[in-house]
Amino acid sequence: MDIIYLHDLKIETVIGIYDWERRIKQTVVFNLEMGADIKKAAATDRIEDTLDYKSVAKQVISFVESSEYQLVETLIEKVAELIMKEFNIPWVRLTINKQGAIRGANGVGVIIERGTRT
Repeated sequence: MDIIYLHDLKIETVIGIYDWERRIKQTVVFNLEMGADIKKAAATDRIEDTLDYKSVAKQVISFVESSEYQLVETLIEKVAELIMKEFNIPWVRLTINKQGAIRGANGVGVIIERGTRT
């Protein structure tokens, strides 16, 4: 399996459990790794034959910007489901970083892997 990735995708969203967090947008940073077979695209040189990472980014940005989850765990799970369903991919590994959530830490977050890596 080949991997197509997007790193440091910054998105503004409402996320958090505290009242003050529910009133503002915060930046979350995603890293996405998505399983794909790029052999056909490499042979044809056509975007239609690969996983279009620009389309993935647009869908993820739109979804995350309009979401209002309390937990990053819920948000990342929903993003994984969206990517796998909408783009018909067998495997995804996602990292979400909620920068600034803990004073003194560059970031905190969650890493998940869903699907089957072949």
